[in-house]
Amino acid sequence: MYKFLVIFFLAQSMYAQTINENHELLWEISGNGLSKKSYLFGSFHSNDRRLFNWTDSTYIALAKVDGIALETDVFSLFDEYDTRQGEVVLKYDSQGKPYSANPEATLTAYGDEDGMPQFLDAYIQQYCINAGKTFHPLESVDLQLDVFGNISLPSLSEMRLEALLVSREDLIETYLKGDIYGLDEFLKLNLSLSEGLYESLIVERNFGMANKLDSILKTNQSIFCAVGGGHLAGGSGMINLLRSKGYSVRSVGATWSDQISLAKVQIKSASYYTYENDTLGFSAQFPSRPQSVVETWDGSVLQLIYRDFGQGNTYSIEVYELDRELGLEDFAEVYIASPSNSPAKKIRLSNGGEAYEGISDAYPEGSSWVRVVMGQDYLLVLKAYGGNKFMNSPRAKRFFDTVSFLE
Repeated sequence: MYKFLVIFFLAQSMYAQTINENHELLWEISGNGLSKKSYLFGSFHSNDRRLFNWTDSTYIALAKVDGIALETDVFSLFDEYDTRQGEVVLKYDSQGKPYSANPEATLTAYGDEDGMPQFLDAYIQQYCINAGKTFHPLESVDLQLDVFGNISLPSLSEMRLEALLVSREDLIETYLKGDIYGLDEFLKLNLSLSEGLYESLIVERNFGMANKLDSILKTNQSIFCAVGGGHLAGGSGMINLLRSKGYSVRSVGATWSDQISLAKVQIKSASYYTYENDTLGFSAQFPSRPQSVVETWDGSVLQLIYRDFGQGNTYSIEVYELDRELGLEDFAEVYIASPSNSPAKKIRLSNGGEAYEGISDAYPEGSSWVRVVMGQDYLLVLKAYGGNKFMNSPRAKRFFDTVSFLE
């Protein structure tokens, strides 16, 4: 017996565990006829890396559910939206190698380049796609555009002093504590500066999203539902609205263990999406499923576009029917708008083929890395661009190297 206890306590001491009893971002939904447990999670619309330090239970809940529900279809909402704030200016050394004139991380609408590639909601949807789970938007893209497009924010002269004292960092710290009541108070304080804004932006949407989630739960799928953390608490918060519909909603204890769980490994490993097109004869690997554009304005047969909304990076493939009267160098001159002091170069691919690659400076993307590759029937124009750090990194070339023609 003594040996058993020694072994038991040694095993327990091999990893540390942090517990926060006041952390209330994850809630379990049961009862009301459900045969499977579902979950409600408070998200935060940012790519700050601290937000991704999830509790053990959050990883387990997300990994085991059948489907995922978010406020809206993030990738459809921002399918044409470059979140970078400011243009990247490149310089060139004596060998024509480009580098960013600014070493700082480029700011984006959801953080900056030092954060995660996707902001938190988009990361969850990306995992949903890559893991093959069903996806459920609680609101349509049109509704979100209408709601946020009609917001009339108060001017600084109309804002109370106490509102100005709450910085974005204070808000993130409140979120990291799991203080959903503090988040609700912050929203009430700031949105009440414009009459009716809290009601239209939070309360009315809470009722709509709770009704939609209720209908999804009745399909008897287990669901991981993530909405902004400010939508959870309060008399008209999602938690109370679900309880009013007959569900049991309880907070799930928050623990962080040094021991990596199987659920965490599963979620972290679902980090890419393999795209294959048998008709056009090529494959590529994206961080997740790209937007597919068939009707194009530039004469291409197909365009595939994938965006990192957190860091502001874009990866794309344009496919053109091959004009056999032109050679690879001719195509490079057409599709790579090289600066005079940094011409595109012919490179040898790992499969023995050839391509042209270099910096292109063209509207609307600005400075971008471009590779042009010829197949038997089609021409592939690969593009990748982002902020200061992206343009100085090998990420564009790593993406290009995943693209190949099918045999």
